[in-house]
Amino acid sequence: MSNCGKVWLVGAGPGDAGLITVKGKALLELADVVIYDALIQLELLAQIPEKTKKIHVGKRAGNHSATQEQINQIILEEALKGKKVVRLKGGDPFVFGRGGEELELLLEHGIPFEIVPGITSAVSVLAYAGIPVTHREFTSSFHVITGHTSKGKKKSVNYQALAKLDGTLIFLMGSSSMEEICNRLMQEGMSPDTPAALLERGTTARQRKVISTLEHLKRDCDRVGIQTPAIIVVGQVCRLANQLEWVEKLPLGGVQVLVTREKKKASTLSKKLLEQGAHVIELPAIGTTAIEDKSEFQIAVKEIMQQKTVQWIVLTSPTGVEMFFSLLKKEKIDLRRFLSDTLRFAVSGSATAVALERYGIYADLMPKKFSGKDLGRAFETSVDRNEKLYLFRSELADEELPNYLAEAGFYYKEIPIYHTIPHMDLEWVESVWDSIEKKEIDYVTFTSASTVKGFVQAIGERDFSIVPAICIGEKTADWARRYGMNVSISPEATMDSMVKMMIKNKERFD
Repeated sequence: MSNCGKVWLVGAGPGDAGLITVKGKALLELADVVIYDALIQLELLAQIPEKTKKIHVGKRAGNHSATQEQINQIILEEALKGKKVVRLKGGDPFVFGRGGEELELLLEHGIPFEIVPGITSAVSVLAYAGIPVTHREFTSSFHVITGHTSKGKKKSVNYQALAKLDGTLIFLMGSSSMEEICNRLMQEGMSPDTPAALLERGTTARQRKVISTLEHLKRDCDRVGIQTPAIIVVGQVCRLANQLEWVEKLPLGGVQVLVTREKKKASTLSKKLLEQGAHVIELPAIGTTAIEDKSEFQIAVKEIMQQKTVQWIVLTSPTGVEMFFSLLKKEKIDLRRFLSDTLRFAVSGSATAVALERYGIYADLMPKKFSGKDLGRAFETSVDRNEKLYLFRSELADEELPNYLAEAGFYYKEIPIYHTIPHMDLEWVESVWDSIEKKEIDYVTFTSASTVKGFVQAIGERDFSIVPAICIGEKTADWARRYGMNVSISPEATMDSMVKMMIKNKERFD
C-alpha cells in the first residue's frame, strides 16, 4: 500500500499549550490533517496552520461527539487518502487515553505510525497546583487510577489495596465518583483526616484547587461548584499545596489573552505575556501584502537618491519598516547608495523605532505619543518647511498625519507600499466567542484600528459590549468604541505598557 499516508499519535499535554513536546509541535506544522479531542485548549489549536484540515472528535464525560469506533475509522480513512495524520490527544495517549485501541485498526491495514508521548496530567496538574507526587518526608511512590471505566463495565478498583499503600493516590477522571472514592478508602481503613485535594482544569488559565481531607472533600467541592475535568489526589503531599503554590503568584497567572496582531508580529507581544505567566491565544485578525504597483515607490526612491537637500523618510508602523526595506531589496537598491548625509528618518513610535534599528538606522524624529497629529506636531516644531517628506505607509492609512502636514505648510508625498487586509482563521471564531461569553478570555488586544476591523468582520454581528478590549493608542480605541467594546487604553503606545496595565489590573483584583 505504497500510496497510504502515515499517522502520528501525539500527546498534547495537560492543557497549557507550552507543555506540548517539541516533536509534537513540529508535527502540527507538518500534518495534512489533525484529529483532536475536546480537552485540547484553543491556545494550542490556534497554532495549527490554517491550511490544515481539522477534525473535532471531542469526547467528554456524558457528551460524546464520536464513538471510539468512529474515531478509529476517521483516522484510518484519512491515512488511506495518503495524508499525514496527527491524532492529537490530551495528556499522554497511553495513559488512560485509549491510544492502543486507535492503533489496532491501523495495524490491520498496514498503516505506518509513530507514537509521540505527552506530559501526563497525573504528574503535571499536581505540579501546577504545588503538589509534588513524591516527597521523601511523606511518600516515595505514587499510583495512578482511572475513576472512569468503559460503558457497561463494572469498576474493578481494589480500594482495600489502595488504602494500605503509603503513597500518593491520583484518580484521573474521577470527579463524578468522588463520593464513592472517598467513602471506599475510609471504609478500607484510611484515616478520614488524610489530606486530599481536587484539581479542576489543571495547567489552564482557569485552574482551581480545593484542599481538604478525605472526609470533607466532597462537601468542600460542592460549596465551590467544582466541574470537570478534574483530578482527585489523596495523600500527605497535599499538605504542601499552599506552601508550594506558584502559578497564582505569577504576575499574569490565571489570565488568558487573545492576541489579534498579524501573525509574524504576534509573537513579540505573546512572548512578553508568556514571560509574565499569561495564557495566550494567537488569532491574527489581519494580514499584510506588498502593493503590486510599485511605480510610485520607484519614482519616490529615484527622487530621494537624486536630491542633495535634506529629505525625510516617514515610517508609521513596524510593518511599514519591513515592507520599505523589502521593496528596496526587490528593486536591488544598494543601501550604500541610498543612504546619504541629507537623509533623515522619522517614526511614529518606539515599536517602529525598534524595527528601524534592526536595519542599523536610528530614528532622527519620534513623537512622545503615538498619533498622526503628534508626529505632525513634532515636524512642525523641529523641521524646516523646505525639507521634503516622503510618507511610506499602508494604502488604507488614515489622513490625520497628511492633513496636519498640509495645514502646517509642508511638502510631502504619500507612497502606499502595502495592503492591510482583514484575515482571521474562521475555524476558531465560534470557540473564541464562546470563551468571551464565558468570560474565559480576560483581554482581547488590539494594536491598530485594522485589527479591530478585522476582528469584527470575522466575528460577525454580535454584542461587542462583552469584549474586554485593551488598545494601543486613542485611534485604535476609537474604533473599538464604535462597536461598543469595553475599552481600556494602555498609558503608552507600547506592548510593554499593555502588559504592565494587565498586571496592575490583576494586582487590583487579587
